[in-house]
Amino acid sequence: MTKLNPFEIAQKQLDKCAEILKLDSNAHALLRVPMRELHVSLPVRMDDGSIKVFQGFRVQYNDAKGPTKGGIRFHPDETIDTVRALAAWMTWKCALLDLPLGGAKGGVICNPKEMSQGELERLSRAYIRAIYQFVGPDKDVPAPDVYTNPQIMAWMMDEYSKIAGKNQFGVITGKPLSLGGSAGRNDATARGGIYAIREAARECGVDLEKATVAIQGYGNAGYYAACLAKSLLGCKIVAVSDSKGGIFAKEGLDPDAVNEHKAKTGSVINFPNTKAISNEDLLELEVDILIPAALENVITDKNAPNIKAKIVAELANGPTTPEADEILYKNGVHVIPDFLCNAGGVTVSYFEMVQNFYMYYWDEKEVHERLEKKMTLAYHSVLNASKKYNINMRQAAYVVAVERVVEAMKLRGWL
Repeated sequence: MTKLNPFEIAQKQLDKCAEILKLDSNAHALLRVPMRELHVSLPVRMDDGSIKVFQGFRVQYNDAKGPTKGGIRFHPDETIDTVRALAAWMTWKCALLDLPLGGAKGGVICNPKEMSQGELERLSRAYIRAIYQFVGPDKDVPAPDVYTNPQIMAWMMDEYSKIAGKNQFGVITGKPLSLGGSAGRNDATARGGIYAIREAARECGVDLEKATVAIQGYGNAGYYAACLAKSLLGCKIVAVSDSKGGIFAKEGLDPDAVNEHKAKTGSVINFPNTKAISNEDLLELEVDILIPAALENVITDKNAPNIKAKIVAELANGPTTPEADEILYKNGVHVIPDFLCNAGGVTVSYFEMVQNFYMYYWDEKEVHERLEKKMTLAYHSVLNASKKYNINMRQAAYVVAVERVVEAMKLRGWL
């Protein structure tokens, strides 16, 4: 199977949007490529005394609407094209949620699972030293992403503060609470998705109290999605999976018990009283709501015709290929596209920036209320565009987001 290039997919999605909006060719050309990108080499002393040189990236895709925002990934298979695609999606995501931010993304090619805490800390600090001049509270604000966490953010913030000669908590979000982090950040991505699912269920006539849910991926987003779908919406979680495989239980799963089992054994597989299924099987189950919360490109033109869920809520980035989108739309499957569905994370990151700026912190209830309001508004702006132009929800999300970025570029005199 040829590996799909994520940046080519992002560009293809933008091209389709440009067609729908009859976008000015200059604006289209400007939006097809990142405004700036930085490639850095990071020499790090390893525990055995050797020096290893890691490759790192930071892509600032578009800053027409404000400082750029986006996570930093530590991943052995990181590529510049993945980082470019994610930076583009962050641009649309921030615009879609009407945040005064542009989009960025960063990454380092490394395998954190093979590194000690000391090595990770030295790498994190080296990365910030390398990109110091390009980031800052009013320039570009990173956040955690795949295989990075609040501790890594704390080291990065500390390194930036040392170079700046003053505390700069606002340079990064997703920090620990005691260092200017925001309440409600842990489950923000999943919680935002759950608010979107609630609105979609009303639109599609799905009774959430009787709804069944399958979740591909049982990391942070997948686990919290399972807990919240059960506690907030009253749904029954019938299947979950991780990289090793999946489990199915017709009478429903207890998300916390599954999580404890995963913590003990390293996987959800072999959870008592469940049937083993593959990740591929999970996507094609007879469920009301399917939540892909793991990898990109798992729903393709090959399996899209077999998807039986009424709602596909994309908590992962880019889980559906453009060809699969067309098939799902024709089959009447309601897709909540990734940069709408998983925008809860960046929204609460933005709240963290706001709190850092004015050094006053909200409680969890206030964070949840503000997030609910933002997600509900964003969902309906996409739904309205989908009906207005008679297009699928992903194209509609692009239309709303791109229009907002283009308006900012025009007002600034870039076009």
